[in-house]
Amino acid sequence: MFSFSVTDVRAVITRGRIDAVLNGGFRNPHYGLLPGQDERPGLWLVADDGVYIMSNGKLAEDQRLLVVYAQECDPKTNPDYWHYKRQHFGGDDGVEFLDAVVLVKLIDAPPTATHLTIEITDSALSLALVRR
Repeated sequence: MFSFSVTDVRAVITRGRIDAVLNGGFRNPHYGLLPGQDERPGLWLVADDGVYIMSNGKLAEDQRLLVVYAQECDPKTNPDYWHYKRQHFGGDDGVEFLDAVVLVKLIDAPPTATHLTIEITDSALSLALVRR
């Protein structure tokens, strides 16, 4: 399971929307394979060197991404991040698109929730909110 503070999730969504307004829209969740389709606000859950979320708003050429690592899988804070990623995401790198509209509805529902949790199995990706 990977967890992110609701505050950080909101910040990444907001940053993506701002980047889209300033730089011409959203990056395609199909990684360029289906141009012009599904270019909408969202987050990418990325697994490579750790596991993190990032926005999909288009960036200016010299602009840096806003990246927020999962609390359990940040290379700067967890020396076992690689093993944790391998156990809970798999050995390969990967990217999953999460729709911002769906996420905002989810995190707005229970006002006391502090963290979004994401659980990945061989056949599903599950989102839940918790209070810590």
